[in-house]
Amino acid sequence: MRTAAASSLAAAGLLFTLAACSTPAATQPATSTPASPATASSSAASGPCAGVKVVVDSGALKQAAADTSVCVPVDGPTPASKVLGEAKVKTEGTTQYPTGLACRVNGVPAADFDITHKDGTYREECKGMPAAFAYWSLWVKPASGDWAYAQEGLATLQVSPGQSLELLYTVDGAPAAPAA
Repeated sequence: MRTAAASSLAAAGLLFTLAACSTPAATQPATSTPASPATASSSAASGPCAGVKVVVDSGALKQAAADTSVCVPVDGPTPASKVLGEAKVKTEGTTQYPTGLACRVNGVPAADFDITHKDGTYREECKGMPAAFAYWSLWVKPASGDWAYAQEGLATLQVSPGQSLELLYTVDGAPAAPAA
């Protein structure tokens, strides 16, 4: 029997996927000035970021190898997928949704990694939708404001200078949101 929390997580994951598969609105810019990977700063956590601050937090998995926090210079709205690429964050989708969602980020969770959750252990195969109790979530934060669950996926989400973008791994609803 599914709990309300599991159903909510599954619905949020489905929304993330469906939004990622949608066509971008005509009002969104089709291009942006590319940022040089060499100009991405790894000191994003130590001060303000004039571009987009990119954070990867393996959260409940505690897989520090996946974690990062960098500032990616951009001068206008830029696709989240491009910003992640400039930050050298590698996302892997699933067989069913190759670009619509993130199943692995920087190789985490590995296919042979046991994810411990309240009902036992689980291994992510990245075939279809990730489990409703263990998944990467996408978050956006304005320059001054609170984190909000992204309403679009990596393929369509646009981020702008001053914003922060975070991929956070959640197991059994924890952590529920990025740290402040």
